[in-house]
Amino acid sequence: MDTTDKKQQFVEDCGLYFERVGLTRIAGKIIGWLLICEPPYQDQMDMVTALGASKSSISVALKDLTTLYLVERFTVPGDRRTFYRTSKDMWSRSFRARMHQLTELKELGERGLAALDGESPQRRRRLEFMRDMNAFMATEFPKLLDAWDRIKVVKGYEDL
Repeated sequence: MDTTDKKQQFVEDCGLYFERVGLTRIAGKIIGWLLICEPPYQDQMDMVTALGASKSSISVALKDLTTLYLVERFTVPGDRRTFYRTSKDMWSRSFRARMHQLTELKELGERGLAALDGESPQRRRRLEFMRDMNAFMATEFPKLLDAWDRIKVVKGYEDL
């Protein structure tokens, strides 16, 4: 497999991965392309050409990706085009943006336990697990992200 084929396969693999986690396949392909393209930013027509997708599907996916803060829009002085690139620190930002889900799941578990008030401990056990695991993650995961922020600086990743 030559380098071009490997790059195309990487983009396809990103499409499949991000489709599995809830985005559209084309949104995943855009992320994959923006991670490997040169220059590291593209306009919409660059992506239409590179990904072989319609202008409308690229447009819809870019709107979704910018709303999720995975991709950002910007302009270059003297150029009328709008460019797109992966958001600065998109991975940490993505995790931090989902932190509220842990709290929501913990609270949902608490509501379920309230609904089973007076029921047997065996019946309540799954909800206790749900509540306790999400409470633990909501407390511990921010510590991991803070540790990663320190590692980023040491490795020189703070500008990505």
